[in-house]
Amino acid sequence: MNDKVLSLLGLCRKAGKISVGHDASIVSIKKGRAKICLLCTDISERAAKEFMRATENLARGKTQLIKTGYTMGEIGVATGLRAGVLTIDDEGLAQKILQLLSNTTGEE
Repeated sequence: MNDKVLSLLGLCRKAGKISVGHDASIVSIKKGRAKICLLCTDISERAAKEFMRATENLARGKTQLIKTGYTMGEIGVATGLRAGVLTIDDEGLAQKILQLLSNTTGEE
C-alpha cells in the first residue's frame, strides 16, 4: 500500500480515532466527534445524500464531507473493515488527511 492517505487511515484505525460504517459514522457525527466524513466512490447515491444532510444538519458545519477517490475495497484493505463511509475523530489526523487529499486531487 503506497498511498499515504490509505496508510494514514490504517494508523487512525490502530489509534482508535476512526468510526467505520454507516451507524458508527452517524453516531460520531451526532456526538460531535467527527472532524471529517469520507465517502467512497462506490457508495450508493442515497447514502451519500444521507451523509450530506447529516453533516449539514446534525454537525452544524463542524464535520466536513469529502468524496474520496477510493473504493470500499481499498478502504477495507487499509483499515481492515470494508465500508463505504468513515469518519476521522481526531483533529490532527483529520487535518493531515485533508492536506494529503488536497495535494493529490487539487481540492480540499
